[in-house]
Amino acid sequence: MEFDVDAELSKLTRDELERLAKSMMTSGVALSFHGRRSAMQIAKRVRPRQTRREPRLNVGTPEAQARNMLIEGENLQAMVTLYKYRGQVDLIVTDPPYNTGQYFRYNDRWDNDPNDPDLGTIVSNEDGSKHTKWIKAMMPRLQIMKAMLKPSGVVAICIDDNELFHLGMMMDEVFGENNRVAIINWQKAYSPKGGNSISKTTDYVLVYAKDKDLSRMQLLPIDRSGTKNIDGDDGGDWIPTDPTARQHRGATAYAIQSPFTGHLHYPNGEYVFDGQLPEPRSHWVNFTKEEVIKYLAEWGVKYVERDLGDGRGNALVIADSDVALEGYRPDRDMAVQRAAQLATERRQKGNWPKLFFRDDKSRRPGAGRPRLKTPIDAVRAGMIPTTFWDEDLYEFPIEIGSVTWPHAQSGHSDMARKELDAIVGKGHAFDTVKPLRLLKKIIQIWCPPEGLVLDPYAGSGSTGHAVLELNHDLGSSRRFILIEQGAPENGDKYARTLTWQRLKNAVTGERPTGKPATALGGGFEYRLLTKTIDAKTVLTMQRDELIDVVLTSHWETHKRSAPSLTRVDGVDYQYLVGKDQNGEGYFLIWDNGGPVGSLNRDTYKQVVSEAKKAGLEPPFHVYARYELFQSSNVRFWKIPDKILADLGLTDNDQFNNSDDNE
Repeated sequence: MEFDVDAELSKLTRDELERLAKSMMTSGVALSFHGRRSAMQIAKRVRPRQTRREPRLNVGTPEAQARNMLIEGENLQAMVTLYKYRGQVDLIVTDPPYNTGQYFRYNDRWDNDPNDPDLGTIVSNEDGSKHTKWIKAMMPRLQIMKAMLKPSGVVAICIDDNELFHLGMMMDEVFGENNRVAIINWQKAYSPKGGNSISKTTDYVLVYAKDKDLSRMQLLPIDRSGTKNIDGDDGGDWIPTDPTARQHRGATAYAIQSPFTGHLHYPNGEYVFDGQLPEPRSHWVNFTKEEVIKYLAEWGVKYVERDLGDGRGNALVIADSDVALEGYRPDRDMAVQRAAQLATERRQKGNWPKLFFRDDKSRRPGAGRPRLKTPIDAVRAGMIPTTFWDEDLYEFPIEIGSVTWPHAQSGHSDMARKELDAIVGKGHAFDTVKPLRLLKKIIQIWCPPEGLVLDPYAGSGSTGHAVLELNHDLGSSRRFILIEQGAPENGDKYARTLTWQRLKNAVTGERPTGKPATALGGGFEYRLLTKTIDAKTVLTMQRDELIDVVLTSHWETHKRSAPSLTRVDGVDYQYLVGKDQNGEGYFLIWDNGGPVGSLNRDTYKQVVSEAKKAGLEPPFHVYARYELFQSSNVRFWKIPDKILADLGLTDNDQFNNSDDNE
């Protein structure tokens, strides 16, 4: 459909026109698309919904369940329902549909009623408005994501090149270009596919802060198993770092001849004589050629520059060596034999030079690739001057910018599918899974050890799995909220099949082969979005329904933190329904066989009795219709007012007077 500028402008209010004009004058660039005005307003018109606990799908102890959530339902409606978590999320990491003509669905009725539960049809590649539909679906979700973040929060969104540029413009508009933290290029495949076009081996992660000045990056933990002092270095522990970067620069892609073997080492591989040169895709970094000559001389061997005719810049070779690209035999080169003897003697003395040669796969000393010794104290200070992340680097650079993450660090798509196969079995037909390495690295950097992670496009549950692994391996206590609708149109609400199964098996260590794996521990609560909520709905709920809503929605303005409320189930309790991490009890006054009751002297006595039995001290949080008795031990919460307020609704809200309770 052709975009009608005049028609769209006529719909704008004065305030909207002023905002548009200011945006154009300040940034000079704005994202314009058909239906922009309605897309910008959709998030404000979505109604919160009731969430129903599914006890048979809860995993872990009650306390563990209260820490994490898997929500089955439409993600925009779910995020609106999670009003108490607004401003409480440390990191949003998610993988939305890539609009490739396979998975993305769009319902045209969302323009008029974003509460319509129908997913709509798959948007095909032939659909001329496919980009507009994708933008209209993503824009309100990005707005809610921003609202969910803490002031210091960060959002990281995985994407491919189909919508990379559109997503970037939306992120610039919603979060601000000045809050862009990184454009990460990660290696999703490690071998190119054949064909007549450039093989796509990388995807992207766009990282934005809610406020870049307040956001903080966490140092990745140093893997102490990688720290070394095998040479007795006077400076203490060090780690081996790769002195290469994935970018070809002819002058610094030269060969370095090994003093141990006489072989030529290029930045991205060893040259096998009479073989094929390694591909020109990397270069040496972190030292000058003069510094390399100095480091090599410390092995007792003199080096000179020589043009080998490889087009890579003058090589550094052993003086008097007759090394050549073809017909060369290091074992017959007397200069190499002398160099090997001197280098071996120097190696045995310990306290090696800064540039050393690691052992090869056969454990032959010094027969492997060149590496740099980096003092552990320098790593801890974040002083590695490189933007290339390799498997030997246990930290990350202070300046991230646009960087590449190789598959050794971030995993790849094939690895991700194998991870999913291993934990739930084959045949799941879910191909868009992300590797745990990638997600764990993002979480470690931008979510503090006790932080909260949200994934509104949970898919197979990789984000939750990554959080559980980090908590188990590093002793952190991060929490997660996952939202997934699945594919109900195909009869597969895989939120309760694939996603649930993966998280359950991660927690318990169960595997489809029957051979148990490491149980990561933890747990999660499973919730299902149902009907929309208004005052009438709340007052006509059954007791169990109302308990679910209370425990899901409760938060307090003076604390402004979303407590993890543990449900208390027991036939001996008439009013006690939950408790928080501070040991404070939550009570729902319910008349036996009737509606919500009132707090009076008799019901208060029962509250005190149940609190004593459960070992709970005041204050007692009491939900009831009316407060006919007051006590300093009670924090009274009026139904439905408190619930509606906790969901972001008020008595004057248009939704509370609605008769629509689909």
